[in-house]
Amino acid sequence: MDMAPEKDLKTILGKLQYSDDAKVIQQITEQTKQVHARMAGIKHKLVVMSGKGGVGKSMTTVNLALAFARQGSQVGLLDVDLNGPCVPRMLGLHGHQLTMTPQGAVPPTGPLGVKVASMDFFLDDASPVRWKGPMDVSPVWLGLMEMNVIREFLADVAWGELDYLLADLPPGAAADKPPVIAGFIPDLAGAIVVTTPSEVASDVVQKSVTYARDMGIKVLGIVENMSEYRCPSCGELNELFEGNTEAMCEVLDLPLLGRIPFDRKLARTFDKGAPLLDESYPTIQRYQEIAGRIRTLLDYKKVLAEKL
Repeated sequence: MDMAPEKDLKTILGKLQYSDDAKVIQQITEQTKQVHARMAGIKHKLVVMSGKGGVGKSMTTVNLALAFARQGSQVGLLDVDLNGPCVPRMLGLHGHQLTMTPQGAVPPTGPLGVKVASMDFFLDDASPVRWKGPMDVSPVWLGLMEMNVIREFLADVAWGELDYLLADLPPGAAADKPPVIAGFIPDLAGAIVVTTPSEVASDVVQKSVTYARDMGIKVLGIVENMSEYRCPSCGELNELFEGNTEAMCEVLDLPLLGRIPFDRKLARTFDKGAPLLDESYPTIQRYQEIAGRIRTLLDYKKVLAEKL
């Protein structure tokens, strides 16, 4: 990918030609090597996925990134959703850009020092995300084009040294897309799966977990989002959905990492791009606890690998 400052999505698309299979394979090989080189300085690479849209996956990813940062870690946050990138807006970075340098595209820094890379930085608010191909009928990226753009994007971002990189994966039209994208990230430590306590969400999430495992991706555990509703006036918690996430975790043999209530006050701050960062706030404390459990799981994996 050219490092010219004026680079935009049109530049990226102009390079993705498929007339010569040998050149395509060569391009993918080179990009894959570059991704490995870019991420060599990152200790733990995690993906947050669901397979089901509308479960609050981005909100979970952003708050887990902030939770790790509060614990003193160097954190990066990767938003690879082309059709609905929202992480920069949530962190007050909408309108920012990657800094193009000879060494790569340097991500801007958000709250608590979290580095953020997103396809949102390439988009113009006045222009919808479309691929004008032979059949100019789709308002979203076609699958193959999307995968190639994401791979090239990953190959260009210069993260530097990080303790954690969290990737917010798109839900996808099918349960297979998030695991496929996760496969682009080398030395993946594992996946965190977000669900809501509803039967509909659980059915889709189980398919996504099964497919991820078939691809060799280790799933670390489940986060149940919107488990309850926190009243903005009195702070009382009430049930929102009817479901049994614990039973799903038992079937999948996965730990339930934690439950996050639907918190209108917290959500509103992220909607406005001015996230609440008070670590004493009850819902934020829940995220801190989940981050601690994830850290424990990763440390356990490290010790186990050293013994083997």
